[in-house]
Amino acid sequence: MKFDRPKKIFGTDGVRGKANQSPMTPEIALALGRAAGVILRQRYQKSRVVIGKDTRLSCYVFENALISGLCSMGVDTLMVGPLPTPGVAFITRAYRANAGIVISASHNPFYDNGIKFFDSEGYKFQDGLETDIEALIQENHFLDYLPESADIGKNTKISDADGRYIEFVKGTFPRGKSLKNLKIVLDCANGAGYRVAPLVFKELDATVFCLGIQPNGLNINLNCGSMHPEEVQKAVIEHRADVGIALDGDADRVVMVDENAQIIDGDTILAICAKDMQKRGVLKNNRVVGTVMSNLGFIKEMESLGIEVIQSQVGDRNVIQDMLFHDANLGGEQSGHVIFHDYNTTGDGLVCALQVLRIMIETDSKLSDLASLQRYPQVCVNVKVKLKPPFETIPSLKPAIDNVEAILGDSGRILVRYSGTEDICRVMVEGMKQKQVNQLANEVALVIQNEIGVKIE
Repeated sequence: MKFDRPKKIFGTDGVRGKANQSPMTPEIALALGRAAGVILRQRYQKSRVVIGKDTRLSCYVFENALISGLCSMGVDTLMVGPLPTPGVAFITRAYRANAGIVISASHNPFYDNGIKFFDSEGYKFQDGLETDIEALIQENHFLDYLPESADIGKNTKISDADGRYIEFVKGTFPRGKSLKNLKIVLDCANGAGYRVAPLVFKELDATVFCLGIQPNGLNINLNCGSMHPEEVQKAVIEHRADVGIALDGDADRVVMVDENAQIIDGDTILAICAKDMQKRGVLKNNRVVGTVMSNLGFIKEMESLGIEVIQSQVGDRNVIQDMLFHDANLGGEQSGHVIFHDYNTTGDGLVCALQVLRIMIETDSKLSDLASLQRYPQVCVNVKVKLKPPFETIPSLKPAIDNVEAILGDSGRILVRYSGTEDICRVMVEGMKQKQVNQLANEVALVIQNEIGVKIE
């Protein structure tokens, strides 16, 4: 059977694609494990790698392929089963492993999957390491690196990963305080958090109404979780809950819902936490990292408080890189990836939710009281595309963008970008008038649809 070895395997957040189609095939997963194993053995005499996953049916395929590849190169593997992405980053550090791997496509549907690598400190692999792995796969000289038979790696199933991560998350909440007076609706998206997330809140004495805790391999993110918070909104009203918490498939992002069933996204959560940290004197360098998608209302509110906003490119890996570069300890995305660098090295939906709940308790506030961010009307239109050429090569696009910028002037903006994980072009327009914003975004989206969009039959 011919093995397709694409030159470019990694995207903006590891490897991602439709399961059983390039680059997400068992052959490539095996090669990724072998290539990572070669690099690790060159750096360390004996290596071990933590491997976690979400609840997708295809995770079994890639888990076994990665373990086979790593062990064949003399690397030991520690298998933790379904665990949130931030949990794998934590366990990698806790076990002093040399790397960690997460098998997940995050918020994508079940038929997609992905592979993300962490280094020994729990940070996602840098571009240079990914390039080295791709080069090794292209060379395909793995026979040159095979260890002696006695040095083949072994796989061990880790039984205490859930408990360790639960205790870590609870440790970010003040000792002596509890959630005993709060009623919480929790949606785990039938994903990686379905076991650990309910226990975190229950062990802190909250009354918890759970959704999305019955994964079957096919229902991850299906009409649930942070991508579909409407179920949480309904449940908050039904149970007269104080707050709703919606995680995504790998629980590294969170969207919250207040007691009135209003959605609280990552920008508002980031504003709530930045103000609290500034008040307590723990906001490092009085600085926060957002992204180019951050709402103008968020940026203006931070500036009014004297908080500097650094705008990174979209993606939590880009956010943490800018946090490290600018020496910031808080950053996040509108989508709900919020990174508290004092606690973890990547977005953590559970840690984030607990910080907001702590602020509610300490200030004796409802979530709606804290969510005072005055947002600019913003719309994001997604266009499915068949290819991703540079925008400057699409002649009709620049005049369309120039027209929007001329109309909005200094009172708004337009951002056009390709998704790093899906075949989608995103058109974001922000301004003072919702109707105008909608119209302008749809006009530019139509240009993209006509030029490179997938034809709808």
